[in-house]
Amino acid sequence: MEGPTMGTKPSRGGYLPINGLKLYHEVHGDLGASKAPLLLIPGAFMAADSMPDWVEAFARERAVIVFDQQGHGRTPDTSREMSYEQFADDGAELLRALEVERADVMGYSQGGGVALQLAIRHPAMVNKLVSMSATFRKEGWYPTVLESIGGLTAKDFAGTPVETAFKAHTPGAKAYDAYLEKMKALNINDQNISDEEMRSISAKTMVIVGDADGVTLEHALAMFKLRGGGDVAAAAAGLLQKVPDARLVVLPAMSHIGLSGESELLIPLVSRFLDDVPPKVPELF
Repeated sequence: MEGPTMGTKPSRGGYLPINGLKLYHEVHGDLGASKAPLLLIPGAFMAADSMPDWVEAFARERAVIVFDQQGHGRTPDTSREMSYEQFADDGAELLRALEVERADVMGYSQGGGVALQLAIRHPAMVNKLVSMSATFRKEGWYPTVLESIGGLTAKDFAGTPVETAFKAHTPGAKAYDAYLEKMKALNINDQNISDEEMRSISAKTMVIVGDADGVTLEHALAMFKLRGGGDVAAAAAGLLQKVPDARLVVLPAMSHIGLSGESELLIPLVSRFLDDVPPKVPELF
């Protein structure tokens, strides 16, 4: 099966045996480039071809690795249970298979939760961490989000790429319905990362949300603080003395889904974070 049509064609990709999965992945760009490669993890029900603008823009300066999580896109589902921890282990094993010792990791929504687990469970492999519209505990979502997920049925995905891709490798309504139920359980139950685990992450972290997101602003702020955000010295001096360990981005009038379309605005911010570009200090006096 041919890879998806994107702005940039993958330099390599295909299927790899990863933790009992026939896992589909793509690499855009040169893994031997001077900048650390970026592992980009899309959200729930999204496949490797779901964020082409992000892949194309990032791949201009660094290698970008994308993969289809269990049951997503071209990766068939199995009887294996789904969890953020397991998906993170899959991502880590993929990096090992590609002989990538250390990568920047960015995840959107469900993928952001997976990115957090990857940083916790495989700290030596994660250089920088970007969590976009994601939570570290179930309480981080507005209750209406979980109610909406609970009401999803196969009809909501009829004719969509989600249904088409799944039935291409796994025909049969029962298998598809079972996959949807597993996905609903995964996202409704979410994960339960403790404050101590969040503080233990060694990777510098960027937290991105919208002010009309499914993630509450209080939760995003808590994540920012647990990752070392907030600079008392900068508050006193009026300027940053060093590159901060954590960054918080809140986009105005921006929903959960809307955020995924803001690559043009966000990629320069993320790239400066990944490249450790020092903050600018204007001359005022």
